[in-house]
Formats: sequence, C-alpha cells, structure tokens
Amino acid sequence: MCDEKNNFLSINEKSAVTMNFSLSLDSGKVIDSNFDKLPVNFEMGDGNLLSGFEDVLIGLKKGDRCQFSIRPELAFGLSNPDNIHCYSRHKIETMLKEDHQELEVGLVLSFADKAKSELPGVICRIDKKNIYVDFNHPLSDKVILFDVHILEVKN
Repeated sequence: MCDEKNNFLSINEKSAVTMNFSLSLDSGKVIDSNFDKLPVNFEMGDGNLLSGFEDVLIGLKKGDRCQFSIRPELAFGLSNPDNIHCYSRHKIETMLKEDHQELEVGLVLSFADKAKSELPGVICRIDKKNIYVDFNHPLSDKVILFDVHILEVKN
C-alpha cells in the first residue's frame, strides 16, 4: 500500500534518498525502525540496502509513505543447510565456560571466520556428543514488512 500524491522527482537507480523506515515480521514484531530517530541518507546502489528493498523504492517520490512485503529470497535470503555446522560438545562447552554462559538452544555464539572477522552463530541443536550451530542470517526465511516514508530525493 502506498500513499502517492505529489509531483516531485522519482527515485531511480542513481538517486540520493533520505527516508525513515521500519522492518517488521508478519507477526508485527518490529526488527528495526528509525521513525523515532534521525532519517537515513543513502545512494541507490551503494550497498547500504539489499536490492530487494531498493527495487521497491524505484518510482517513489518525496512525501510518499508506503509499506511493502518483501519475500525472503529478496530480503535476507533462504536458509542454507550447508550453513549449519557441527562442533564437538566438549569444544563448545569449554568455550562457554570461558565466557560464563550456559549451553542452550538459541544461544548466540561468536566465532572468527578465515579473515578473523566476527561471525555470529546460533545453537540450533544439542545432542550427547555434538552441538549444531546455524550461521544463516537470523532473518533468513522471513517475510519482511518494509515501511518507508520518503523525505527527500535527489537525482
């Protein structure tokens, strides 16, 4: 749904955009919002927004207030079973002891990838010998409601 009633410049692939936005789940739970904060500024195609979110902005103008339903494959992706890794229970328990954390499904752990960057993973299954950690994006497989209010468009 979108409220469009103006004759301002339309957003295109090269536009600089100022907007307020919120991201919500189908349940209504708000994941992120800046409606009560300063608006964001970005240039289309600069990588600050996933392409699925940028695509729905094309054609919008200053003053437009719209809500879009973004399918998982155009938002944060579909989960990949290859992104679930198995670790020995002993290794994870040793790691948790150092951080004074309890072993439980849903616990977010921090790992280092090959480039030594931080990589979060969520414990998704525990058995007697192994711990399974999911490295998929936490919003994968989720439909995202994208609510935007366009405040400025420059081409």
